[in-house]
Amino acid sequence: MSEYLDDSVDTKLRAELELHVSQCPNCFVVVDTTKRTLQVYKGMEAQDVPAGVKGRLMAAIEKKIAARRARGCAPAAAQNPSTGQAPR
Repeated sequence: MSEYLDDSVDTKLRAELELHVSQCPNCFVVVDTTKRTLQVYKGMEAQDVPAGVKGRLMAAIEKKIAARRARGCAPAAAQNPSTGQAPR
């Protein structure tokens, strides 16, 4: 969906996705809500996460990864999939 919303899919795939979204109420809601959310945040300046919050967030992520490993699951990436970077 990121590539679709970023306008970086080829014309044929875009047409297929638009046809599906126009016919699928659930997908329409997801795409429309995501588009609206992106519009709200476009142009906003990135803010640093306060140190205390960052520490608690990283501890929670590490705890979740450890729990998944204990269950034999592959760990989820502790980074932003769009940028490949850890949260600030």
